[in-house]
Amino acid sequence: MAQLENYGTEDAIDRMRKGPVSWVNLTIIIVNIAVFFWVEFTGSSEDISHMLECGAAYPPLILEGEYYRLFTCMFLHFGFEHLFNNMLLLFFIGGYLERAAGPFRYLIIYLAGGLGGSLLSFSRNLDLERNVASAGASGAVFAVIGAMVYIVIRNKGRLEDISLQRLLLMAALSIYFGFASGGVDNAAHIGGLAAGFFLCVLLYRKRRSS
Repeated sequence: MAQLENYGTEDAIDRMRKGPVSWVNLTIIIVNIAVFFWVEFTGSSEDISHMLECGAAYPPLILEGEYYRLFTCMFLHFGFEHLFNNMLLLFFIGGYLERAAGPFRYLIIYLAGGLGGSLLSFSRNLDLERNVASAGASGAVFAVIGAMVYIVIRNKGRLEDISLQRLLLMAALSIYFGFASGGVDNAAHIGGLAAGFFLCVLLYRKRRSS
């Protein structure tokens, strides 16, 4: 994604070397990559039938009681580019949230926020009477972005080297490119963004300066 250029790859990697490792964020990335290679080993991540067998979201099956798909779809990706884009964005933004909110709260925001994105996507597909297979971590990634928006606001418009303007621009560009591109689950993006923001309102406690 073009907006990733604003982050500064070398600066982000340098922070990882000098600062504490964001283990939860790193573990989530590893799990997503491992699931992707498992899907590829057992079939193809671009085969819709195989993706449904692996747990992709699909309205008719969810209505039949397979609610777990709202969760499992968060760890599946349609092709390497889909995985790479989501994990690269998570790599650069997830560590900020884990350091600011703490590992446990970060995990809750990621998982519950991603589930919120899946629920809005499912609801939107029902409204449009559209039976499509959905997968991807983007709802959860947008939940991380939504949570970061709240934290940066609480910290007077800046956290570490990230500003509110920069964060909002990144979110706006991500949503714009989603609407401008085909095959993108924009409802999951918006649902994740909103869920992450409100979860952070409930969970985040600003650390007092000594």
